[in-house]
Amino acid sequence: MNKEELISALSAKTDATKVDSKKHLEALLEVVQEVLVKGDSLQLVGFGTFAVSDVKAKEGINPQTREKIKIPASKRVKFSVGKQLKEAVNHKNSKKK
Repeated sequence: MNKEELISALSAKTDATKVDSKKHLEALLEVVQEVLVKGDSLQLVGFGTFAVSDVKAKEGINPQTREKIKIPASKRVKFSVGKQLKEAVNHKNSKKK
């Protein structure tokens, strides 16, 4: 599913127009980004948690030249799935088999 398909699905679920659904989705994504940029986490009970973690600097190897390179420290966004979502996905997958 891509962004346009998600907007259509939101519109159908909420009886809102696609224009309004697009505004709401973009606002949600903007808020999530703002929270993560501040270094905070966003917990949606039952769905999951978005959080930022630090990745230490390390040494790597350029695969083309086999030269050692330094990979700088950075931040990584991670998502931890919530219990209800995990159970829903696992339950659905077990029905397919």
